[in-house]
Amino acid sequence: MIIYNLNMGIGWASSGVEYAQKYRAELLRKSEIPFKNIFLDFISLENIQTLTENMGYKDEEVIWLYQYFTDIKIAPTTYTIEQFQQSLKNPVQKIEKMDKNFILRLDGEQNYIKCFMKKKGEPYIDRAEYVVGGKVIKKDVFTYTKLYSEYYAPENNKAKRYMREFYNEDGTVAYTEYMEDQNIFKFDNKVLYSKNEFIIYFLEQLNLTKNDIFLIDRSTKIAADILKATSDTNVGVVIHAEHYNEGLTNDNHILWNNHYDYLLSHSHLLDFIVVSTDTQNEILKKQLKKYYNAKPNIYTIPVGSLKDLKENLKTPFTAMTASRLAQEKHIDWLISAVVKAKKEIPELQFDIYGEGGERNKLTALIKKYNAHDYIKLKGHKKLNNIYKNYRLFLSASTSEGFGLTLMEAVGSGLGMIGFDVNYGNPTFIVDNKNGYKIPFDISDQDFEKVSNALSDAIIKFYKNKNNIDFHQNSLGIARNYLENETIIKWNQLIDEVLHD
Repeated sequence: MIIYNLNMGIGWASSGVEYAQKYRAELLRKSEIPFKNIFLDFISLENIQTLTENMGYKDEEVIWLYQYFTDIKIAPTTYTIEQFQQSLKNPVQKIEKMDKNFILRLDGEQNYIKCFMKKKGEPYIDRAEYVVGGKVIKKDVFTYTKLYSEYYAPENNKAKRYMREFYNEDGTVAYTEYMEDQNIFKFDNKVLYSKNEFIIYFLEQLNLTKNDIFLIDRSTKIAADILKATSDTNVGVVIHAEHYNEGLTNDNHILWNNHYDYLLSHSHLLDFIVVSTDTQNEILKKQLKKYYNAKPNIYTIPVGSLKDLKENLKTPFTAMTASRLAQEKHIDWLISAVVKAKKEIPELQFDIYGEGGERNKLTALIKKYNAHDYIKLKGHKKLNNIYKNYRLFLSASTSEGFGLTLMEAVGSGLGMIGFDVNYGNPTFIVDNKNGYKIPFDISDQDFEKVSNALSDAIIKFYKNKNNIDFHQNSLGIARNYLENETIIKWNQLIDEVLHD
């Protein structure tokens, strides 16, 4: 029996989906249940192993679609620039160092190879770009050997990629990908005329059986093909967010979250569904019955778990938040609220952890309020031992499937402030016990009104002489999410799905 976890991509600033997979991997590993994490996106700037290792995965637990059809294993980048130079047919005339990267000058004007190194001061090369006459013609990508090459031709004064070759360890071509109007994948005995066909062919090669479990974490635009290719196994979807749009749903029609649209509207093809809270379980169960007369098996299993609880003392008047810096997280509301609360709580300090597309906007907002001395963007960091340094956690998200950072925050005993929405905050915030839930109307998101409400709650928290009790109350809530509790739920799901 193997559990396969399907995702699209992975990066440095991963979302809650990737962290949910990370937690799941830790539990399955602890229970000695074999599993594989599948990634379908093409990843071009990093060896995928660098990214998966950063999330704590072992190399043998990872399957990358594009590498699967080669005999090159998922492994760290250990190919050296010396090995690369020795492989070149043309002699290098001059080597130029550029911070961590190198330029190898060849014969002829504007002929060179730019070598992108894995780390500054180390000899390992991630990729090499070949430039002839000032134009890129080829890229090589390495792990412990050359993994693939990309080929380019000039078009409208730009380098246009037209082909990739993927190699085996001995340097032979495993398969070729052609970039035309649609991607074509050519094997010795087969030609596939789209990426969807490529994915289906890959899934067929896994030889899934009724003794396996296939968990879909992401499947946007390819859900139909995935369900078709996994019909011989036990397939389920993990819901990571609000699964429908309440404002655009009526008695006759429900508007699903586009990430789950096909899967939920075809729930009869699923063996089970996993949600993170009992509230979402009940809502989804009623909706599937009402709109489709469907009764799928729905399990409530938190997407995260805690190894232990941290009871460290907190620094007074400190607050934090942690999330992607994305519009839907509404960090701008929190910044405005902290600026207002600072007038009543002059010692207040607020740190924001995470990365994302809103960074420049938030930096400008902090500058506008002249708040850089007490509001800081801390970037993407591992937070395990960071929460314990703070007294209060702030959340302005209006839509969560679970809220991993909320769970981690209560696991370190932080006081909590967030909106009273369906999931996430109600799971981890008990009003007046470990924090404050702010009433919220999804249709009314007036900036000043919302930031005032958040500010009032922050002031109330720090002026409450009993807020030290919130620490113990948060830890009490967190005990429900310790690893052993979640392992029991996964083992129950596995037992019931395999023996149904």
